Amino acid sequence: MKRYLILLLLSFQGLMAQVQFEARVSKTTLGLNERLRIDFIMNVDGDNFVQPSFDGFRIVAGPSQQVSQSWINGRSSFEKVYSYFLLPNQKGSLVIRQAAIEYNGQIYKTSPIKINVTAAVAQERDPNDPQQISADDNLYLVADISKTTPYINEPITVVYKLYFSHNIGITSWRELNKPKYNDFWSQNIDIKQLVAEEAMFKGERYRYVVLRKTVLYPQKSGKLVIEPLSLDIDVQLPTNRRNMFGQVVITEGNKRVSAGSKTIYVKALPETNKPEGFSGAVGRFDFKVTPSKTTLKNGESLELVVSAAGSGNMKLFTLPKPVVPNALEMYDPVHDEKVNTTLSGMSGKVSDTYTIIPQYKGNYAIKPMQFSYFDLNTGSYKTITSPEIMVNVLDGPTPSDANVASGPTAKNKVSANEQFKYIKLKSNFTSVIKDDFYGSNLYYALLFLPFLILPIIVLAKKKKEALDGDITGNRIRMNNKLAKKYLSQAKKQINNKEAFYIALEKAMHNFLKAKLHIETSEMSKDNIKEILLSRNANSESVQNFINLTENCEFARYAPASSASIQQDFDKAVTIISELEKQIV
Repeated sequence: MKRYLILLLLSFQGLMAQVQFEARVSKTTLGLNERLRIDFIMNVDGDNFVQPSFDGFRIVAGPSQQVSQSWINGRSSFEKVYSYFLLPNQKGSLVIRQAAIEYNGQIYKTSPIKINVTAAVAQERDPNDPQQISADDNLYLVADISKTTPYINEPITVVYKLYFSHNIGITSWRELNKPKYNDFWSQNIDIKQLVAEEAMFKGERYRYVVLRKTVLYPQKSGKLVIEPLSLDIDVQLPTNRRNMFGQVVITEGNKRVSAGSKTIYVKALPETNKPEGFSGAVGRFDFKVTPSKTTLKNGESLELVVSAAGSGNMKLFTLPKPVVPNALEMYDPVHDEKVNTTLSGMSGKVSDTYTIIPQYKGNYAIKPMQFSYFDLNTGSYKTITSPEIMVNVLDGPTPSDANVASGPTAKNKVSANEQFKYIKLKSNFTSVIKDDFYGSNLYYALLFLPFLILPIIVLAKKKKEALDGDITGNRIRMNNKLAKKYLSQAKKQINNKEAFYIALEKAMHNFLKAKLHIETSEMSKDNIKEILLSRNANSESVQNFINLTENCEFARYAPASSASIQQDFDKAVTIISELEKQIV
């Protein structure tokens, strides 16, 4: 009996083992620009196939179904395959979840498969894929770097060009990965319209369009890596077939291209002969210190303008601060930047304007000021010294008078002849009261007016107490007020898409400057994220802030409706308000 039971169990296990349903992939590690093939294979003719959701992937082909059956040495074999071609949408570790199929009332599922997606890689040709051969041979994304060995704060340019041959067409493209410029100050140069041009590339004549121009200023020395720009491009590819009219049949295809990572080797500025007051200026500059006037009367003020003009890292250094005598009261400066950024770098003028008010009469000297910069043409430091400025205050108190006036008895000192004055004992006042006032309408109105006003005062007081007690509501209202203050310029441009997104991006940066006390050179994505998180900001709010800032640049050139512009404005108000509450 025991032997029959064992045989029965073995037979049952054999029947169960006959149904096989599994998922196989072409690779488990691939680049962001590579395709993944996945096959769902079963050895029975199952029904009701349910594909997984493919989160993190985009289906570019499939499902295609293949069925094969064969007889070998009297034994039959059956196989049904569902195949897909996928493209990853993001880097990281992705999971393809279970697929399911039904057979004889039973549900069978595949095992999940983990896929590791890396940055875009240089692709090898697949000789079995003619469409890929055509795209690979005719489509290239190139990043042209103007200089790979710059000094710190020396401008370099990155120009991204898409080369394509004359026999293919491009219908649309999407950015998969934006280039990251960690440890660089960066500024994108606006491209008003994409224009196709012709040039020689790889020894052949190609068409190309310039997709992006960026000026970079490296902020630290050593080996710096620019992460690649990756695109997903829809293309039209010719085939070897012709239609009934003899025209070449065109097929729609898809291709992912990457410019590849670029390495920049940044040289440190020389320490030899570096001036003591050097604040990081690199380029060619003219330095001036200009007073609005040098002769003043008591109560007048002068404006002292400290400025540097020329070409270089205009936004990335600080101007020297004037040293004035104690008799001159100097207020914090108003900073102004009139800077234009082109492919050759920044040029223009930056200035600090100080308001100075003299306290006493006399002649006062504003000491000479020194401004140092590193000249890229000569590879040496240069220093410009401003002349001494004499300020002549014509009138007003002298320092000695001020010391006397500030003595302990000065305020209460009264002269002897003013101690007692004659007081008049009689007056010539006349009554202004008229007998017809009592009983008049004005009399009764004034009499009952306090009783009418009292309920209004009580209600107003209760409402004020309720508002004062609503701490959360008050903070929200204050945060929204601050957010709209930063975004006021963007709101004025809401009907002008390009100007709106420029103003919106500037408002977001100004908010960070005001709240985090950071400079423009520190506004890299990673640095902003790190600082905000260290200040107890919510990670979701931080990510929303970064996403909106990055979207400002792309939205200037992408089609946008007035509704989407209004949505971005409202989103900015919400994000700034949330961060205002969270940042400590």
